[in-house]
Amino acid sequence: VQLQASGGGFVQAGGSLRLSCAASGFTGFAFRNYVIVWFRQAPGKEREFVAGITWSSSSTYYADAVKGRFTISRDDAQNTAYLQMNSLTAEDTAVYYCAAEVRFMLATFKSPASYGNWGQGTQVTVSS
Repeated sequence: VQLQASGGGFVQAGGSLRLSCAASGFTGFAFRNYVIVWFRQAPGKEREFVAGITWSSSSTYYADAVKGRFTISRDDAQNTAYLQMNSLTAEDTAVYYCAAEVRFMLATFKSPASYGNWGQGTQVTVSS
């Protein structure tokens, strides 16, 4: 599966952005079979989990740093997942990546190593 992340940009603190992750090129599994996760990586830091959504939107997960501000969703008919980001702060500045996998393990799903399918990343810059 190929993933295309978009929607990043420059925003002032307190503002909002909505990221999209469009999927294509399915072989064997449809988009609805994939768990979709957003990670981010700031300069000089490791890639970190931001939010994840399981099949049929049955469960969502958030990093503590974004809980209450970010919302992950998916539209299986459009083969697209979204990350709505509100009340942005300078600490949210990073490259945001979407990732997908058909397997889901609660113990490891927040680890980048659990995902074999990645989008190219989209830059989010928040000015303070």
